[in-house]
Amino acid sequence: MVWFWNFVWYSFCGFLLETAYARLTGGGGSRKCLRVLPLCPVYGAGALAILALPSWVQGRPWALFLLGGLTATGVEYAWAALCQRGLGVQFWDYAGLPGNIRGRVCLPFSLAWGALAMGLVYGVEPVMGPILGGIPAIVTGWAAAAVGSDLLLSAALLRHTGDRACLGWQFNTAGPPPPPCR
Repeated sequence: MVWFWNFVWYSFCGFLLETAYARLTGGGGSRKCLRVLPLCPVYGAGALAILALPSWVQGRPWALFLLGGLTATGVEYAWAALCQRGLGVQFWDYAGLPGNIRGRVCLPFSLAWGALAMGLVYGVEPVMGPILGGIPAIVTGWAAAAVGSDLLLSAALLRHTGDRACLGWQFNTAGPPPPPCR
């Protein structure tokens, strides 16, 4: 149960991080997440992979920075490939950044993932782990159904349209309506 809640919690944190990054860098605020829920699953998957690292890695900051960064980079690469090949969409492109591999990963973000891995293991997880572990099974069941449904809906929309804009929410009611998903 705690693995599910870790996935949800860190997917939500990823959504917040993506939103803040888009606003700080003047990005368009594109959602890299699900259709309904404010979750970015790549962050949840990356956090689970980092939390699954052996204790000797988690106990050594230099090892956690390096291996946590590499682990998150591997998840990011695999997620990008899955989205591109399986769903026909591309959520990010690092082609213009140094040390990029096929635009799916790059050195600056790999270093950032290493730093985030340290914050995850040494800061957030010790506080959130016990809280998430205390969530009742019935709540977990209902939440898993909601997250699973949204994952399936989002994947179906992406596969059908090939357009990640179909996942976004439009809050601007002053302008013309957005074009419909194909």
